[in-house]
Amino acid sequence: MMFVSEFPLASLFSGVNVTVFVFLPVCGVLFPFNFARFVLICAGRSVACFPPRAAIFLSHVTGSGNGLIKQASDTPKGYETMTSQFNKDAVEEMNEDDDEDEEETREREEDDGDDEGFSVLSELPVEKSERRPTCRRCCRPLKVCLCPYLPPCPLDVSTCLYIVQHPAEESRVLRTVPLLAACLPPGKCRVFIGRRFSEERYPELAAVCKDAHTLLLYPGAAAENLEDLSTDFTSTAHSVILIDGTWSQAKDMFLRNALLRLPRQVQLRSAPSSQYVIRTQPTNMCVSTLECAAAALSIMEKNHSIQEVLLKPLQALCSFQLQHGAQIHHSKEHLIKNGQYNKIMPKNKRKIRRMQKLLTNQNI
Repeated sequence: MMFVSEFPLASLFSGVNVTVFVFLPVCGVLFPFNFARFVLICAGRSVACFPPRAAIFLSHVTGSGNGLIKQASDTPKGYETMTSQFNKDAVEEMNEDDDEDEEETREREEDDGDDEGFSVLSELPVEKSERRPTCRRCCRPLKVCLCPYLPPCPLDVSTCLYIVQHPAEESRVLRTVPLLAACLPPGKCRVFIGRRFSEERYPELAAVCKDAHTLLLYPGAAAENLEDLSTDFTSTAHSVILIDGTWSQAKDMFLRNALLRLPRQVQLRSAPSSQYVIRTQPTNMCVSTLECAAAALSIMEKNHSIQEVLLKPLQALCSFQLQHGAQIHHSKEHLIKNGQYNKIMPKNKRKIRRMQKLLTNQNI
């Protein structure tokens, strides 16, 4: 190994652990070597043979300190001091490497032991739990099947329902949309699951939204009362779009999908209190998707018995749940007015305004 007598960039490498690649012609492979250790191995105790500038450069690389630099550059004894310091640093580095190797070996042995324990556990037989048999029509367990409460034959309606459902509703066990679909003829209740609906991905839904005989049942300032419309829905088949999800999810889907703002927007002027008592509603006027569809179909088909037929399975569902430990959920409006709202009141100004509207019976 040969050093140049000038090292103008030596100060830039102060305290830096420099690694170089040395080509060994014996095996023909590149091995990484610590620069300082390689110099010590090659030089041994003959560091004094290096020129003073080379010794200063080595002290910069190994971080030996300005004292050794000054001593090495001023007096010949500095070479011996630097040699002993280099040897001491090399021994400490080797000891640290040995300790690290021992720790790695110990950790590897522990990991091997864990792997052996895991392999023993993985060989144990897995007990497969059998799912309860379910009814194909109502998709409920046979023990709590709701088919006796469904109409024996699908209801004869001319109106087609399109349910735009939030993905979170699909994973809920107690849903009302499957009960609604079980009461209607095939093809009269179509369900589209998603958050965003574009014309490219949902051409069928886009065509329905652009149709002049389509209504969007969603409350709002621009919505008309369905009961006050003079349209004869029995003469021409109409379609109704409903948004299935929580009220915050429904609002988000309505605002973010331009297709849902194309149809004529309608709402129910008056609706009875929700019979879906196993879930909490924001206000006393809020109803489930099945109840909303039942009220809309009874008005558009001019047949009030439709609402009674569609509400029977919902009543049976709530009755089964209450018998198995469920509790009656009053609306948030009812809980606040009667001082039964046990949750911490929100600090967000928007949520506080919503709570005030609940107390003053304003639309939210």
